[in-house]
Amino acid sequence: MAEQGGLEGSQPVDLSKHPSGIVPTLQRKIIRNIVSTVNLDCKLDLKQIALQARNAEYNPKRFAAVIMRIREPKTTALIFASGKMVCTGAKSEQQSKLAARKYARIIQKLGFPAKFKDFKIQNIVGSCDVKFPIRLEGLAYSHGAFSSYEPELFPGLIYRMKQPKIVLLIFVSGKIVITGAKVRDETYTAFENIYPVLTEFRKNQQWLFSFARCLVLGLNCEYLKNEDWNLAFLAMVVTILSSFFSIKVSMVLKLMDKSKRDGELVLGYM
Repeated sequence: MAEQGGLEGSQPVDLSKHPSGIVPTLQRKIIRNIVSTVNLDCKLDLKQIALQARNAEYNPKRFAAVIMRIREPKTTALIFASGKMVCTGAKSEQQSKLAARKYARIIQKLGFPAKFKDFKIQNIVGSCDVKFPIRLEGLAYSHGAFSSYEPELFPGLIYRMKQPKIVLLIFVSGKIVITGAKVRDETYTAFENIYPVLTEFRKNQQWLFSFARCLVLGLNCEYLKNEDWNLAFLAMVVTILSSFFSIKVSMVLKLMDKSKRDGELVLGYM
């Protein structure tokens, strides 16, 4: 994104460029993924490449490309018989281009008239942490046209931004993964667009809201009406806890009613 030092917070953030004060960073420690493509502009014998090149593997029954790796920059290339190549794993655009040139040079040394045409960055993966928890359920409800949230399948909310055309993975912890950018500025723009939305759904003083809600429920609580103070207090406590674990309060109270009835039946048989 910006200077490498700025990613660690060692340099001041340019607020004119990043009004939120947070700079999305390339995932240097976790994923390290920039995807680029290049056209070698010649037909390739993949079996010959796999036999002659080091750090190359080819299994046509599994995948119709040679998988080649180099250590510096640490990247992986998918080389197709048509001459098209995909390079993944680089930390920066410059490293991605350098790695692609190294792969092209390896192909040339194997006797193929490989060129280096149409190099293009296809995807940049960035990440950041907004440092506060997010109410994903509320975000998914209010931005249903752009959001997909199914916690049973995936813990994060998938937000598909229209402009710029970016996909964000938003987690309840405040961690954000930004993918789909072809230039760095798209990542910055996407984050500055989503940041005000995230602050709107910040889990701020959630316990006060939960306590107020459980007080309202407590006034109409069957246990309180029956002067069953212990169960009324327990219902309030469970209501507060349920809000943190996204459990429906009505479901909790029904379970408490059932457990009480079951207990009374057991006592009746004794």
